[in-house]
Amino acid sequence: MAQRPDLKVQIVTLPDAPGVYRYYDEEDELIYVGKAKSLRKRVASYFTKSDERDRKTWRLVLSIHRVAYTVVNTEFEALLLENNLIKQYQPKYNINLKDDKSYPFVIVTNERFPKIYATRRVDKTKGQYFGPYASITTMRAILELLKKTFTFRTCSLPLSKENIAAEKFRVCLEYHLGNCKGPCQALQTEADYLEEVRQAIKILKGNLGPSKTYFKEVMAQQAADLHFEQAQATKEKLQLLERYEAKSLIINPDSGDFDVVSMLQDGEVAFLNYLQIIKGMIINTDTVEFKRRMAETDEEFLQTAVLAMRTRFNSEATEILTNVYFDYPQEGIKIVVPQQGDKKKLVDLSVKNTIYYKHNKEAKSKEQPRTAPNQRVLLKLQQDLRLKDYPDHIECFDNSNIQGTHPVSAMVCFKNGVASKKEYRHYNVKTVEGPDDFATMAEVVQRRYQRLLDEEAPLPKLILIDGGKGQLSAAVESLQKLGLYGKIPIIGIAKRLEELYYPHDPYPLHLEKKSESLKLIQRIRDEAHRFGITHHRQQRSKAATAITVSEIKGLGPKSLEKLQMRFKSLKSITAADIPELDTMLGAAKASLVVRYLGLAD
Repeated sequence: MAQRPDLKVQIVTLPDAPGVYRYYDEEDELIYVGKAKSLRKRVASYFTKSDERDRKTWRLVLSIHRVAYTVVNTEFEALLLENNLIKQYQPKYNINLKDDKSYPFVIVTNERFPKIYATRRVDKTKGQYFGPYASITTMRAILELLKKTFTFRTCSLPLSKENIAAEKFRVCLEYHLGNCKGPCQALQTEADYLEEVRQAIKILKGNLGPSKTYFKEVMAQQAADLHFEQAQATKEKLQLLERYEAKSLIINPDSGDFDVVSMLQDGEVAFLNYLQIIKGMIINTDTVEFKRRMAETDEEFLQTAVLAMRTRFNSEATEILTNVYFDYPQEGIKIVVPQQGDKKKLVDLSVKNTIYYKHNKEAKSKEQPRTAPNQRVLLKLQQDLRLKDYPDHIECFDNSNIQGTHPVSAMVCFKNGVASKKEYRHYNVKTVEGPDDFATMAEVVQRRYQRLLDEEAPLPKLILIDGGKGQLSAAVESLQKLGLYGKIPIIGIAKRLEELYYPHDPYPLHLEKKSESLKLIQRIRDEAHRFGITHHRQQRSKAATAITVSEIKGLGPKSLEKLQMRFKSLKSITAADIPELDTMLGAAKASLVVRYLGLAD
């Protein structure tokens, strides 16, 4: 690993001002982004409060190779910049929001006669977007309301003034069904069409009041003009809006606009529910699971999470109701933990949603079909070692040499928790002289994975190194040379206390002695040791046989090779039948062996 620069010098030069700091590893990859009231104090705390660090913080600090920063004017600007950088680069040590959904939006296109429809692709040049909608059911209900209340076109015809004047188009079935008023044939004016669009946009923004007033005025004018059938149709649309509002209303519409946030913690995982309230109605709601990657405080966690939710749903509310108080650095935003009344009911509703989400997630987990024993153990191993991928392909390396002679290495392969013996490999060390365990490990690891890369063969999901920190570091160096470090998880197994070591982590991981994960690791390690020892004995036996039979005068190289191929040890030669030696070597040469080994009666 490259010598990292003096970080203390970098820290001393940091300003005592609010901003965002960024940590980079030796590959100059961004691994963590944080915000601070004082950059100098916050960054220094990582390197001075050693007793307060947990395992993850230790690993982060050991990986830091460079510190960069950006000074901003306020804490909220720091929060915004931090949020944007995390979304853009997704550093490995930052909070992980488990949210892979692509939320749908409703678009009002910027055409001459705009269309309104749902989409998951956002292109700001095509029109005005509303959402995102965490609930597809809610979005469909709003679209259905707009469809029944207004008459928008669904076609993609280019309705320019010139095309309409030239009568290039004919009305379609939607016109005859009453879902469109036929702007393609100038049966509806552009002004009338755009007025309906304006009313629809107000509904999409969650404000039904102006649209209700609009329909009341239209209905009154139609009645005054004695257009009673049209007035009845408008009245039905007004009633449709009122029914939708009554069903959606949960508090007094004059109470104002709120964001409601509740948090429920479960170890390193936190569940967060968000309700967006506009004019007394829930316009958007979502519950997500956050995975904490560092020892963030509740306040740091909530600041990041709430900003992400407000940004996603374009919230402009100036009051946030919550069950856990936190300081939100944006000016003009009020944080309230209500104790009674309508606001307390909103928070209770949010908490209820959070609890239901957590229980539903647990229930689904229990409902999953039973897994095979090996699969269950591998899933437990993945959880215990915090592996990103399911470890269905594990390879383990072990070195063998006795008193420094005949150094060899062995690699065993386990697929789906079962030994895959056809993929076992022995390695005779080529570049190392003498008993050097570290250099031997570096050589065989590099040879193994260079070959897999050359053959474009599948790489393992986990590498086990039988040995302590030295062997592990040697293996890591080989992976770094091949560009595989960080792509394949690797751990070392110290023999004495069955301790597991991660690269660059001074503190070992201890699994419970009865853990199925540890037992699997031990089984794989023991198999690698057995396979390596067997090969080492064969090498010693072969060498001993070669030295002895080479002393028999009168035997040529071909005869010696035949003996070594057929008999693996002197004991086997001694136990051989003389007729068998005659057949293999001929009577004259067989008699030389017989006399040398004293096999004659």
